[in-house]
Amino acid sequence: MEYDDVDYRVTEGRAEITLDRPSVMNAYTADTLVELNRAVEDALDDERVYVILLTGSGRGFCTGRDLRDGTVSDYRLSESERLGRVGAVMRHLYLGEKPSVAAVNGPAVGGGMELALACDFRVVSEEAFFRDGHVGTGFTPATGGAWILPRLVGEARAKRATLLGEDIDAERAVEWGMAVDAIDGDVMERAREVANRLRDVPATALRESKGLFDPTISSFDEHAHETVAARWECQDAPESKEGRVAMSEGREPEFDRDY
Repeated sequence: MEYDDVDYRVTEGRAEITLDRPSVMNAYTADTLVELNRAVEDALDDERVYVILLTGSGRGFCTGRDLRDGTVSDYRLSESERLGRVGAVMRHLYLGEKPSVAAVNGPAVGGGMELALACDFRVVSEEAFFRDGHVGTGFTPATGGAWILPRLVGEARAKRATLLGEDIDAERAVEWGMAVDAIDGDVMERAREVANRLRDVPATALRESKGLFDPTISSFDEHAHETVAARWECQDAPESKEGRVAMSEGREPEFDRDY
């Protein structure tokens, strides 16, 4: 697929997906969301990809919906389609088997905050901040603010951000555990380091381990059952075998990978 609003490239085992509308701080239109969904789907399907890295071009990560976008004239239809497309990207990132890292290079606002929260890890620029903003503009918080954020930082802190409308700056994001690091400089360099650490461990073990954090698992018994199934998936995986042998021999593992 050809992209206009998204830059998609696979390099060294990483799918690097960049929202590429810098003149509007990477605010998205309906077309942008179609491209973003396709890019994440392509990354999940591509055997060369071990980790997904999401960022924005220019000074911003993503400031949510482009208010000038008039793709669909009927408001309710437009709102339903847009939320559905944002939700689809978030599900791909949050529940997809491959780990994801957000390089938050600038403001992540509204739907942009939700996209960052859907990733497994976030590296933030010291210039960046998160802002939900929905309540202040007459809407309810969406999936990121009302569902993912409380699970990351706790209900009281999430309510401060979503109901009181408090920004979460880079320092607070690290303090609250939302971000693994705040960077004064090239945030992509640090995000690639995090992505490469994920890329370089046995893939089956990593993907099965991520799956065990599935929030739809509702009981300890169910989780224990899933753990046994995940262990069996790892048991005969070539990279898992190599990892165990390398550890017993006191050397670095050597994985047969095409990147």
